[in-house]
Amino acid sequence: MRWFPDRVSCHTWGGVEFRFPFTESTFREDAKLGNLPSWALVGDDGALAGFGQVYLRVGRCHLGRLAIAPGSRGHGLGATLVRELCRRGRAALGVSTYSLFVVPENERALRLYRRLGFSPVPYPEPMPALAKYIYMVTSQLAPAAAPK
Repeated sequence: MRWFPDRVSCHTWGGVEFRFPFTESTFREDAKLGNLPSWALVGDDGALAGFGQVYLRVGRCHLGRLAIAPGSRGHGLGATLVRELCRRGRAALGVSTYSLFVVPENERALRLYRRLGFSPVPYPEPMPALAKYIYMVTSQLAPAAAPK
């Protein structure tokens, strides 16, 4: 919850319907922690380093509520998180196309998703609440870079 100290960061991560300010109870409810498969990246020190969810949305493995701990950004964990969520989603859902939403202002995330092979496409259903988001899909993730 500390990763989202203001309304903008909260809505960038959780969507415009995510309540802010939130309580622990409303955060859990709005993040659908009891309803959606949720995954965490844990650092070598045992601290939470990343979070994301996967579920079936319009026939695709949809990645939602993706986040990397503020102090851990810029070290490749976002790519690791996305690849692992896609792997797990493919196994659980039996689909091989992936989707996600991103706000246009989140340039860092946009660069990551493009680098991984995601491309913007029109959302296949009418949803005015999603008009401010970019819907991106891929059926082929870019291979992981070789270790340096």
